[in-house]
Amino acid sequence: MKVGIDTFGCDNGRSGLGAYLMSLVPSLPIDKGIEFELFGPEIDRYTYNGDKSFNFSSVKVPDSLALERLWHAFKVNSFGKKMNYDIILYPAGSRILPVNFKIKSVAVINDIVSNLFKNIDDSWYRRRIRKGLCKVDCIIAVSEYIRKDLEASGITCSNIQVIHNGIDHSRFYPGNSIETDSRTVDIKPFAIKKPYLIYASRLADDKKKHIELIRAFTLFKQRTHLPHRLVLAGSEGSYGSVVHKEAGASSASSDIFITGYFPHNYFPELYHNADACIFPSVTEGVGLSVMESMACGLPVACSSSGALREIAGDNALYFDSDNIEDFASAIERIVTDTELRTRLSEGGIAFAKKFSWQQTAEKTVELLKSVYEK
Repeated sequence: MKVGIDTFGCDNGRSGLGAYLMSLVPSLPIDKGIEFELFGPEIDRYTYNGDKSFNFSSVKVPDSLALERLWHAFKVNSFGKKMNYDIILYPAGSRILPVNFKIKSVAVINDIVSNLFKNIDDSWYRRRIRKGLCKVDCIIAVSEYIRKDLEASGITCSNIQVIHNGIDHSRFYPGNSIETDSRTVDIKPFAIKKPYLIYASRLADDKKKHIELIRAFTLFKQRTHLPHRLVLAGSEGSYGSVVHKEAGASSASSDIFITGYFPHNYFPELYHNADACIFPSVTEGVGLSVMESMACGLPVACSSSGALREIAGDNALYFDSDNIEDFASAIERIVTDTELRTRLSEGGIAFAKKFSWQQTAEKTVELLKSVYEK
C-alpha cells in the first residue's frame, strides 16, 4: 500500500496544522507493507520528515492558497494516479480538499468547521470543502468536539473517526531548563525576562481572544503590581495589527512581548521557564499548546469553550474569556495560589501521559489500512 501525504495547506510548518504534520510524520512506523510519500511545494521537502527518510515529490504550484485549491480541484487525482498512490491523507482537510475522489482518501480535521464556514466570505471555498468532506472515504476528527461539530454542520460522511493528537514526551516533559542567567530565558533571537505567562497561538482572528487577554493581563497588573510579563508567541496573521495596537495602548505595554513566529522546537524551553500557560481561545478543536504545557508540568488556565475541557479534563483553571473581571481573577489565582498550582501541575502531567504521537500514528495507520481494504 502506497500512501501519499499532502503537505499543502500546512503553512510550511508554521501553524497548528504544520505542527500536526511535523509531529505525525516522524512518528509513522516503518512498515514493509506500507510506503509513505509526501507531496507538496518544494519548500516543504525537508520540513516534515524529521529523522525519517520518506520520499518527497515536489509539485510546482505558485505560492497562493487560491491556486493550490485550484490544483487540488483539477489535478490532484491525476497526480495521485501518476504517483501510484493507493490512498491519500489530507492533513489540512478543512483548508484544501478536492470535491471528487478517484483515489481513496482520508481528511484530517483540526478545526471547528462551523466557525470556518461562518467566518469566511469565500462561498466557493465553503461549498467545495463541504462537498469534499461529505464525499471523502473517511474523516479523522482530532477531538470528540470536532466530530460533533462536523455532524452538526451537516457533514454527512459515513465514516468519521476520532484520533486525538499526541504529545512528544521526549521533548515535552516536567523539568526546568538550566539558564546561565536565571532572570532571563535566552532563546535566540529572543531574551525573555522572567517571570512570564505564555500564550502560544497565531494572531489569526478575534476568536483567539488576544485582545481580551491583553485587557485581562492589564487589569491583573493594575491590581497586583506583580512583575510578570505576557509573552504572545505565534505567527502574524490577519488579526496581527489589531493585537499590536491593543498591546501598545495598554498601561502594561512594556510587559507585553509579541514574538511573531516562534519555532516549535524551542517551545519546551519556553514552557519550562514560564509561570503559567494562559489559553483564552474559544475556537479550539485541539489545544495543542495546552496539552504540551500540561506535559511540561506548567499550570494551565484556559477558556471553557471548544475542545479544551475534553483535552485538559479537571487539570486546568477555566474562565470566561469575554468576562474580563473573571479572566483577570483567573490569571491572579493561577499565579498566586500555590496549592492550586501544585494540583494543576501534578494532575496535568498525569493526564498528558494519555496522549502520544506514536499512539496517534499507529491509530492513523490502522485507519488508513482499513479504508484501503474496504
